[in-house]
Amino acid sequence: MSDVAIASSSPSPSVPSTEQLIGITTLAASKVNEIRAAESIEPSQFLRLRVVGGGCAGFSYDLYFDEATEVDRHLTVNGVQVVVDEMSLMYLIGTEIDYVEGLQGAGFKFNNPNVKSTCGCGSSFQV
Repeated sequence: MSDVAIASSSPSPSVPSTEQLIGITTLAASKVNEIRAAESIEPSQFLRLRVVGGGCAGFSYDLYFDEATEVDRHLTVNGVQVVVDEMSLMYLIGTEIDYVEGLQGAGFKFNNPNVKSTCGCGSSFQV
């Protein structure tokens, strides 16, 4: 994880420290900022990370710009302002988000250590 910056804050004994929560690679952070500029996203909107039910394996990731709510956890990861709800955070602890380009297209890739299996299409997972 040499090109990954992790959010930081003081650790709590009962909750994982922010360093253990979510990572975003330098390339992914750059792409988020590029999209933010290209789409003229308001400064009041943050990158929302979310896990939703669905897909052939049970869960899938959702990533979009959104307003924060009072129940969201706010993180700054590699210069990106991130919000995530507590339910999604349970499934995302330790996840590294990268941006990949290949023959089959480009997009954000979630490297989640909590995943037990994924579907054949690679867009949903099971914990």
